[in-house]
Amino acid sequence: MAEERKPTSSTGPAPLQRGKACLRCRKRKMRCDGMKPACAQCVRAKKGDACEYDDGKGKTRTQLMREHIARLEMRVRELENPEQSAPSMTLFDPHALSPYYSESSSSSSYDSPGKLSYSASASPTPFPLGEQETRSMLSPLSVSTPDVDPAAWASLNFSDMASVPTSSTFNNVEAPPLDHILLEIFIPHRYQCGLDVHVGRLRDSLNLPPAEQRHPVLMNAIYLWACYLSRPGSLSQYEQLYLSRTTAALGDAMQYTAKAVDVVQACSLLSLYFLSNGRLLEGSYYLSAAATLSIQCRLHQIGSETEVLNNSWDASFDLPPPKDKVERGERIATFWQVYNLDRCWSVVLRRPATVPDSDHPMATISTPWAQRLEDYENDDLDVGSGSPTLRGFSQQGQSSSLNGAFSMASLRVKASALFEGANRLSTSWSPRSLASGSFSESFVTFEHSIMRFTTTLLPLHQVGGAIPDDKYALIVIHSLAHASMIRLHSPFMRDDGVSREKSLRAARALIHVTKLITDADFEFLDPVIGSCWASAAKVLESELARLQSSWPDPLNTMEVRADLESLLFVMTKLGAKFPLVAYYSAKVQSCLDGE
Repeated sequence: MAEERKPTSSTGPAPLQRGKACLRCRKRKMRCDGMKPACAQCVRAKKGDACEYDDGKGKTRTQLMREHIARLEMRVRELENPEQSAPSMTLFDPHALSPYYSESSSSSSYDSPGKLSYSASASPTPFPLGEQETRSMLSPLSVSTPDVDPAAWASLNFSDMASVPTSSTFNNVEAPPLDHILLEIFIPHRYQCGLDVHVGRLRDSLNLPPAEQRHPVLMNAIYLWACYLSRPGSLSQYEQLYLSRTTAALGDAMQYTAKAVDVVQACSLLSLYFLSNGRLLEGSYYLSAAATLSIQCRLHQIGSETEVLNNSWDASFDLPPPKDKVERGERIATFWQVYNLDRCWSVVLRRPATVPDSDHPMATISTPWAQRLEDYENDDLDVGSGSPTLRGFSQQGQSSSLNGAFSMASLRVKASALFEGANRLSTSWSPRSLASGSFSESFVTFEHSIMRFTTTLLPLHQVGGAIPDDKYALIVIHSLAHASMIRLHSPFMRDDGVSREKSLRAARALIHVTKLITDADFEFLDPVIGSCWASAAKVLESELARLQSSWPDPLNTMEVRADLESLLFVMTKLGAKFPLVAYYSAKVQSCLDGE
């Protein structure tokens, strides 16, 4: 019988506490004795100079050296390009946690949404909403602000924003003076965000007295988007700071009727920011705020200001008259910005649109078609006659005779109207509606409207030769038109061969549009195009399932799978910037993987 092993008094060195080993031994998973200045393992490997300990009391020599190198590189760039050098700013710490991403996030901006990990406090993670942490949505009417005499408007200093202490920092992060830099980053992307403003006046407003500047609620929303578009660059660390400043400034801006347009524009930017990040509840909240305020300010009836409503005794307010044609043009563009957001994203959010358009005098949209703001400087365009703008187009195409009806901005509005209208009509279908015959008549009329609109667009083979801003707009407009056809036929696609064929044709037309997109174009695409691609992917997914069930031969499904892979490619590219699109690409990937 073997003897029992008796414990000896010399059991070797006691194991180190967790986290006390040197960095080199941790990396190589070797036993470390914790000796300083160099452990035995590092001395034995002749790496004594590389033996470092991270005791949590300060940064290691390697970290300090990397920061020093980064500062030197920044200084070299400033000396080499003095005319392009920006004001000094705090450099991004590669070892600190990003304000947006957690430690487990991939360092690559090109990744699938299933591999992304976001911090719980500021997660843009899309879907499902039930799993998202409850977020604080700041109501413009509930912000605590000091009593301010409206007569003292001119004395307010918006640049300090001292009345809202929460806007100065976020998580102890203070932004350096970046206003001019962030504005220049945003300006090339303004159409991507739906904001059309006079660029020269916007730049000049930074140097005006505070009373004449654009309200901080709008400027901080612009700076927020500039930081968002800078991901994963160092400026993105200020994203949450400008978000907090924007929401805090809403309470102050709501006190002044003259700044109502700034509030509408800021709410629109906030809405698109949240929606593109997959934070749909917050996006819907600010979208509703922008739509309601635009109607309250009668931006939907610009050109009908002389009409007096019957209930003139009721309390209300009116915007002050525009100072000139350019300001009037900005108001027109602002309303259509809200309209596009409301019509397109109500489809994604699966809720009714907020902006009304009916026969009622208070609900009729009579604002003229928007044009480029440069055109308003040259001539008095589209003075507005109080006649309906959109209902004539959607019903009989009567708007073709109106000035500006074929401007790029008006084409985008029409595409948004068709996208929402097709979805609203198709979702109203029920077996009972077939008996009345009215649904079939409306269906045929609407389908002809989509087809007629598509013929008015610049042919795809000429889109590549358009100026960049027009090219980006036309890509989205063509995509919305084809997605409208898919939405219209979606209830009947499974059982009706004609609807299935038309849906497939529209889906492949959408894929054809994506062939026009270059790598540089992805930086300027409206995120709503992701919903159009998702509509096409749903059609192809249904067709793939049908083919596999009828004849499970890989050759039979090769073409459909190739189409899905084309959509997956563009979704993944755009999803690297917009998490909501990344969610769509994950769905397509799951379909291709057979999950």
